Amino acid sequence: MSASLAGRRVLVSAGPTYEDIDPVRFLGNRSSGRMGFALAAAAASLGAETVLVAGPVRLETPPGVRRIDVRSAADMHETVLSGLPADLYIGAAAVADWTPRGVASHKLKKEPGVDTFTLVLVRTADILADVAAHPSRPRCVVGFAAETGEDADIARYARGKLERKRVDFICANRVGVAGSGFEAEDNALQVFWKEGERRFGPAPKMRLARDLLDFIAERIA
Repeated sequence: MSASLAGRRVLVSAGPTYEDIDPVRFLGNRSSGRMGFALAAAAASLGAETVLVAGPVRLETPPGVRRIDVRSAADMHETVLSGLPADLYIGAAAVADWTPRGVASHKLKKEPGVDTFTLVLVRTADILADVAAHPSRPRCVVGFAAETGEDADIARYARGKLERKRVDFICANRVGVAGSGFEAEDNALQVFWKEGERRFGPAPKMRLARDLLDFIAERIA
């Protein structure tokens, strides 16, 4: 890699969030955290002071990275914002959009004769938008968008997210396909910014992370 992040502070969020329903159950998603961990490793290898805010995953901390473990979307929101200022924020975590309005203090049991159960959900805080609007906004804010549609749909949604959340880059990837995205070793990204777009991969997530960080580092040099 030709670019460098020496002297820069990089903040990365990775993995899923778990939204508790009761002491036994939670709402979660299939994110393995591998992409975010690879990005944190790549940032550290480029010389950055790197902080990784990790949801519940079973991954080793990359060398040279300071890791902070969190569980819920609220935990991640608080930890990421308290990690500012930074030169670069990469929001690679698959943060829950919804969380239960309340957490039961005991295990919710099946009731005889009751065949349905209603769970009331409320919106979680928007970490990416709040980082982009923060008084200590990083010089570069990068978001991720996991999608299941066709290329045209992914591009339309990613560009809408780019404008709506006022970030610098959106990295869109298709999930739910064999060999890519969640729970896979490989990935492919469509990276969008105001003036253009570029494809990365398919490739192993570590190589993809290095290519993406090199690309971003050149633009914030």
